[in-house]
Order: sequence, then C-alpha cells, then structure tokens
Amino acid sequence: MQEQKNNPVFLRPRFQIDLTENKEIIINKFKQSFKNPDCEFLGKIVDHHIVIDVPKKQNHFWSPQLHIEIEEVDQTKSLLKGLFGPKPQVWTLFMFLHFGVAIIFIGFAILAYTQWMLKTDYVLSTSIVCSLPVFWFVMYFLGRIGKQTGHDQMQQIHDFMTTTLSNK
Repeated sequence: MQEQKNNPVFLRPRFQIDLTENKEIIINKFKQSFKNPDCEFLGKIVDHHIVIDVPKKQNHFWSPQLHIEIEEVDQTKSLLKGLFGPKPQVWTLFMFLHFGVAIIFIGFAILAYTQWMLKTDYVLSTSIVCSLPVFWFVMYFLGRIGKQTGHDQMQQIHDFMTTTLSNK
C-alpha cells in the first residue's frame, strides 16, 4: 500500500493509495467495519464512494469528513482517492461567503470607478473595495484554524481507514 499526499497548504487535503485488491473487496471491508459494533465512525457507501464521519458525540462545527472514491485499475488492482474536508454545510457556507464577498467587491469596484470618472466622492466605495481583501484573508485563516481544530479527528479517521484496508 503506497500513499501519495498533496501539499499540506490546501484546506481540503487529498491523497491516493495504490491497492492490490479488487474494488469490491475493498468496499466489502468498509461495509464489515461499519457493521462492527465496536466501530465508532459513521459511514455511508454509495456505489464506489465511501464517506466517513466522526461519531455524533464528538462532532463539532469543524469536524472533518473523509470522502473516498475507489477506482478499478484492473481485476486485481484499485486506486483509492481520498479527500478530507469539512461537512458539506460548512463548505457551502464558506463558498457562499466567498462568492458574496467577490460580488460585493466587483460591485463596489465598478461604483468606485464610476464615481471617480464622474468626479464625485468615491472615498466610501474605495475604502470598501480595499477592506474586502482583508475579509477574504480572515475567512482563509478561519478555514485554516478550523482545519487545525479538526486535525486530530482527521488523523483518527485516517487511522480507521488504514486499519480497515489492512484487514484481511
């Protein structure tokens, strides 16, 4: 089992693992692990996609989620692609805020340019345009703080995944 990880700067870390087992065998390993009464993780399996969540009692706003996609290379080999990220609700909130800030930025930039061309007061619109990148950086660093908050849970989910994959 050889794991390849991407650059740790990303908010949503990705990795790939080359496996020497059939896709169906790997999916069945996860099904058996989730059925085990000692399993503390929640999981959903749909086709060749597996989503692993932390237990409800340990769940918080920044709790991570692991999405696994298993691709069949041939009859005896598979490629596991993993993506750690926040819950879909948190990710959607952050994307909504980013797009909202982008639209406001463009709108006020157009307004500032128009006011400047018309030789009217453009101080307010220019100050808003200058302050929005600061808000973008704040959102980015909040995401980084969230990633650090959920790092231990990410490691627990990753350990569960590797344990499940190593089971015979």
